[in-house]
Amino acid sequence: MRALIVEDEILASEELNYLIQEHSQIEVVDRLEDGLDVLKFLQEQEVDVIFLDINIPSLDGMMLAHHIGKFATKPYIVFTTAYKEHAAEAFELEAFDYILKPYDEKRIAAMLHKLELAFKRDHAPVEQHFEEGPAPTADGSAAHGELVRERDTNSHTDRRINLLRNDNIIVTDTADIYYAEAQEKVTKVYTKNGEFTMPVSISDFHSRLPQDTFFRCHRSYVVNLSQIREIVPWFNNTYLLRLRDLEAEVPVSRGKVKEFRQLMRI
Repeated sequence: MRALIVEDEILASEELNYLIQEHSQIEVVDRLEDGLDVLKFLQEQEVDVIFLDINIPSLDGMMLAHHIGKFATKPYIVFTTAYKEHAAEAFELEAFDYILKPYDEKRIAAMLHKLELAFKRDHAPVEQHFEEGPAPTADGSAAHGELVRERDTNSHTDRRINLLRNDNIIVTDTADIYYAEAQEKVTKVYTKNGEFTMPVSISDFHSRLPQDTFFRCHRSYVVNLSQIREIVPWFNNTYLLRLRDLEAEVPVSRGKVKEFRQLMRI
């Protein structure tokens, strides 16, 4: 991986450069201090990841990230900052991580490990993934049958999503999400690694997920079809969905039943 450090504090830049060399195989190709210089650099060279301070001259890190987000080939962005209050905006920009200063070596090492794994995964060849659930029973209450889908692993958003917890961005494989639930102006997301509260509508959150796997089964719910273990008939010819590893039940609304049956081959 090729990396660019954008940091106007010399000591912070040197420390981060040292930690990257110490805990990863990532090559730091340059270190810059000015936002406009970064844009000029990126017009001539490509990098895989940018470690980006927010408070830099000419063009601040957030504005720079907005510009980079329009590139055809987008590098990962890891924000490095002393300011907690920009974490939500960093999530909106789909940053890979949000690291607070002063640097914690263990935190940096863990982030670099995740970054290298994500890079290998996102640049793997296109594959076909097959997932199979239990066959339907006579009463139609069993889980779905075979689901087949293609996934382009060159697309970052097909494989991972950023979830916000406190001041940290948690990079999460979308396969680890069970379901999401709308609660007033936020969305609760339930994963193998716990619950997250996202400052977005459920429609916005659903749009960031692989559409072949995640189904808007109800006005207030999005469910991961591959995590369904049982489909239980409910009133008015609707269903309740029971998920693997969870006791929660997710409803399928009457208006979504026909589409759900087609997807699940019921």
